[in-house]
Amino acid sequence: MRPQDLIRKKRDGLVLSHQEIAAFIGGVTDGSWADYQISALLMAIFLRGLNADEAAVLTEEMLHSGEVLDFSEIDAPKADKHSTGGVGDKTSLIIAPLAAACGVAVPMISGRGLGHTGGTLDKLESIPGYNVNLSLTEFKKTIKLCGFAMSGQTAEIAPADKKLYALRDATATVDYIPLIVASIMSKKLAEGLDALVLDVKTGTGAFMPTFEKARELAEALVATGAKCRIRTTAVISDMNQPLGKFVGNALEVYECIKILQNEDDAQMRSTRELSLELTARMLVLTGVEKNLETAKSLCEAKLRDGSALEKLQSNIKLQSGDIHICDQPDALLDNNLLQIAVKSETDGFVSAIDTKIIGQIMCNLGGGRIKTDDQIDHQVGYQCEAVIGDEVRTGDTLGVLFCRHTDKVNLAPQTLQKAYKLSQEKPVISELVKGSV
Repeated sequence: MRPQDLIRKKRDGLVLSHQEIAAFIGGVTDGSWADYQISALLMAIFLRGLNADEAAVLTEEMLHSGEVLDFSEIDAPKADKHSTGGVGDKTSLIIAPLAAACGVAVPMISGRGLGHTGGTLDKLESIPGYNVNLSLTEFKKTIKLCGFAMSGQTAEIAPADKKLYALRDATATVDYIPLIVASIMSKKLAEGLDALVLDVKTGTGAFMPTFEKARELAEALVATGAKCRIRTTAVISDMNQPLGKFVGNALEVYECIKILQNEDDAQMRSTRELSLELTARMLVLTGVEKNLETAKSLCEAKLRDGSALEKLQSNIKLQSGDIHICDQPDALLDNNLLQIAVKSETDGFVSAIDTKIIGQIMCNLGGGRIKTDDQIDHQVGYQCEAVIGDEVRTGDTLGVLFCRHTDKVNLAPQTLQKAYKLSQEKPVISELVKGSV
């Protein structure tokens, strides 16, 4: 069946059959569909939509485009966490070793930066030598030896999603719920999990800016997990400002290691808090702990005694990275970067932050991708100094930009200033965790 016939059918708002969706995913996987044909159908789907049956078939076909992993030989419950993406969202780098330290095996298949949000693989590759392209044999061996592995989608694991993920970013077809669900769940269901915790972001830096849309996505993800008999829960968390202190690949890894070293500061507290919340939910879903209170206590203990940091160090060694960063995270940072302070132009309370602007600036400076084949500058980034609710005076530092000396830098500080809204009254501070499904 010809690609143009399927494109025309969806363009005209008609329903695609199971066979037609299977032909589409087959063409994506074997390369018989050209990128422009895939992109055309993605846009038609984005504009015309999928019904519930089409969405379920799409997820199923993407799942079975590759191998579904079997970890039955690993004598531990298997669980993972997935985030819908945000600015400064770095919790995976804490959750995986922390959950492993608590007795949960974590087969984490992650993605690269998508639009204005960062990607776990890009963060990991800021660690010198770290290999995110593991074969299935290497992936399983790593989990057996240290409790978790972090890798990208290979030709064997959800290969259709790997292609679609990149093209959705390049064609502005990211923020459509059935495509998001199919992308996330095809990867996660392929991991052979017992349980899955989802972090659905909402706010100015999220793909789902309103709480209502975030809840709709969370419910769709949890329902898909339930249909596939995987214990699934979703947290809806705030992305009305960057998570934690830093935005940017190497800087975010640095922040996570400082937290694992128990050397975090107040600006890193939201990263720590959300990481503990999501890990605790993994422990409850897998039966390691009976309730969130005891699960959080166990997580706190494993963080304090250094067990989680030891797991990360073991994983970095197994995945060929430089283990010395666990003792000396400063080695991740480039001291030759320009540091430009972003100053407040008036007095007042920080009442809102357009978080997406911060993510877009990072992209423009090379810390993310505008085109799918763009190279990443792992060191550039942003340090958040003022958060929502802080009182600032004219000339106070809102944040610090870490960047190269290029023409792209010229307008970045002024653009970042515009991301901050100040008011004369202190705003109500939003909860970090806004709900759950």
